[in-house]
Amino acid sequence: MSDDTDAPRPKRRIQGFGRRTVLRGAAFGAAAPLLTSPAHAATTTARTASPAGSTSFRWLGTSGWRIDVEGRTVLFDPYVTRFKTGLFDGGFEPSTKLRSDPERVREHIGRPEIVLVSHSHWDHIADVPYIAKATGARIVGTETTYHLLTAFGVDPGQISVVKGDEVLDFDGITVQVVSSLHSRNKRHTYFAPGTLHAPPPTAPRTISDLPEGDTLAYQVTTGSGAPSAFLMGASDFSERAVQGLNPDLAMIAVPSSSSTSRYVPRLMRALGQPDVVVPVHWDNFEEPLSEPPRRDPAMDLDAFVALVRQESPLSRIVVPDYHTTYGGDMRPKPRPGTSGGDHQLP
Repeated sequence: MSDDTDAPRPKRRIQGFGRRTVLRGAAFGAAAPLLTSPAHAATTTARTASPAGSTSFRWLGTSGWRIDVEGRTVLFDPYVTRFKTGLFDGGFEPSTKLRSDPERVREHIGRPEIVLVSHSHWDHIADVPYIAKATGARIVGTETTYHLLTAFGVDPGQISVVKGDEVLDFDGITVQVVSSLHSRNKRHTYFAPGTLHAPPPTAPRTISDLPEGDTLAYQVTTGSGAPSAFLMGASDFSERAVQGLNPDLAMIAVPSSSSTSRYVPRLMRALGQPDVVVPVHWDNFEEPLSEPPRRDPAMDLDAFVALVRQESPLSRIVVPDYHTTYGGDMRPKPRPGTSGGDHQLP
């Protein structure tokens, strides 16, 4: 990485989602399979397109997001219980028992209609069984995610198995499924690899009982004229799979090592230098969401931001906060008595 990030930067594009979003909205207007959540099947009605201003984003920590538009909620990798495993204290324990705190989950998720799961490690899926059974939301994920959730007692008919390249129309909310890859540590390995082709004989009890099971990314568009958001759950990607997505917002996982060659340059180029880049999965996800984000010491967030700025100088960078609600342009939506806690980089 060069060290010239203090050099004058080109003028930013006028922020808004003009040609990029209009063209994408037209492309996604074609017919696609309609999947309706059981919780909403009885009340589904025709909906109009959603303007960018009506969409809001809330970071749930790790790679998780809550996206709200006109009373509808989409969740991505919602892990909010955030129990201790020793990962950040130097004493990681793979036999840590899985748990989900219903009260804490209800505080953050609203009434989700769709839950998108990138992969099946505990910091992405541990709260999904409770969410699925409590809300009836449609769960979208891999075959491994399907088998694990059914072992937890989730209705199989509630889960949509995807592999990548699917473009799903959820009554006006478009979800494009993107084949992806899991990140690797400096030894080029990662925790709990493997896939499942049948449910385990008993429900998983510990975090080591949850294999990765392949990894997906998603691009979500909440209506014609609304911004498209590219959502990653791990810091690696398939260059071929993301070519041409050209998202308005890119929620990019920060890597913990340099094992993926030229991760940021290749990704920024493949995504077409998004209007807004939002670093995720850089926080200590064993600290409660009620506290300010604390950095994972293995992640060099500052170096990541500098490299994004160097490789995609027209992108606006937003380092998110747990307590801020963002609009469709990833600028804070003011709340009475608060000023927002995000860090927006010009």
